Amino acid sequence: SCVHTGNCFVPICEIIAVEETEFNKKQRNIGRWQKMAKLHAFTVHYVKKARNHRWRCSNVTFWCVDEHLCNQWIQALKELLEMQKSRPKQLLVYINPYGGKRQGKRIYEQKVAPLFSLASISTDVVITEHANHAKDNLFEVNIYKYDGVVCVGGDGMFSEVMHGLIGRMQKDSGIDQNNPKASLVQCNIRIGIIPAGSTDCICYSTVGISDPVTSALHIIVGDCQPLDVSSVHHNNMFLKYSVSLLGYGFYGDILKDSEKKRWMGPMRYDYSGFKTFLSHHYYEGTIAYQPAKPTHGSPRDKESCRTGCYICKQSEKELAEQHKERGLKQVGEEEWKVIKGKFLAINAVNMSCACPRSPKGLSPAAHLADGSADLILVRKCSRFDFLRYLVRHTNQDDQVCIPLDSELYRV
Repeated sequence: SCVHTGNCFVPICEIIAVEETEFNKKQRNIGRWQKMAKLHAFTVHYVKKARNHRWRCSNVTFWCVDEHLCNQWIQALKELLEMQKSRPKQLLVYINPYGGKRQGKRIYEQKVAPLFSLASISTDVVITEHANHAKDNLFEVNIYKYDGVVCVGGDGMFSEVMHGLIGRMQKDSGIDQNNPKASLVQCNIRIGIIPAGSTDCICYSTVGISDPVTSALHIIVGDCQPLDVSSVHHNNMFLKYSVSLLGYGFYGDILKDSEKKRWMGPMRYDYSGFKTFLSHHYYEGTIAYQPAKPTHGSPRDKESCRTGCYICKQSEKELAEQHKERGLKQVGEEEWKVIKGKFLAINAVNMSCACPRSPKGLSPAAHLADGSADLILVRKCSRFDFLRYLVRHTNQDDQVCIPLDSELYRV
């Protein structure tokens, strides 16, 4: 029989790897040290879940004197791991060496690559040299031989890989991205994120923490989280895709200004944010939107979206039924709501947009894959009220009750 070190129950889906182990040490038995006969052992590497969504790689070693029995266990466990069909075997990895604090290459080589190797995942690694390097490369490589694409960097790196993959799928299928009414071909190649950027909003909003090891372990065990993707068009011309924030006004101005100061690293957001806040610039205009239908939740719900979310599952079923009946009613016939006014910020978010600096995000109840977005409008108000609104993003309070002129809709 096998004896193991301590009591440990590990689901097969959380086992990372099983390997034979050399075992020639003295072992403790019944309270005293004694030399045992030649032992045969194997080590199980598994996911150990800690606080705040953090995962770590741990291991437990089993041993016995029967070599045949030991080999049987190793073979049986490896066969069970082979049955985990959602796990990747070959990945294409893009590393942005300039994002965030310029630690992407070091993070991958020291924290992620050893885990991929342990899990017997083969990788092709590309270190990006300029903007849109990964996007352009995805139009050239044979993406269909990979089980997924991993980006090591921040939200910008994820966006680049996403645009490359979606664009490649449409190109291969003969779909015109410039047609806003075109039905896009779904991208079935998964994207993994190893956080190494300035904010890592997408990683934090999906995994619950910005931690390279945790993200690597999620990739290894084959975890998958669907995301809603919005497309932006202007005059029948495709502009971009978005999975997090579409910002016009305050947040858009920050992003525009910070792009000119990438040399500052993460500090550029603080500088651009302070500068934009002082300008207190507002925009006068008209906003038209369609209320989300069907909707099973409210943007003022207290519960956050998580993996296996009931609302996302129900919305997916109903949206699929709607898609089948799409020819019966054109999108343009749906009811449009119109709002006019002077706005400091106009934001549409596909997810909460939580990050370490804003643990609840702009819209804490936004769902990851329910086919809708939360529209947040902040009308012109005093600098003091707007400051109170911004400060609330850094704490656990209700994100949309101050200023009084802020409005929230699910669209």
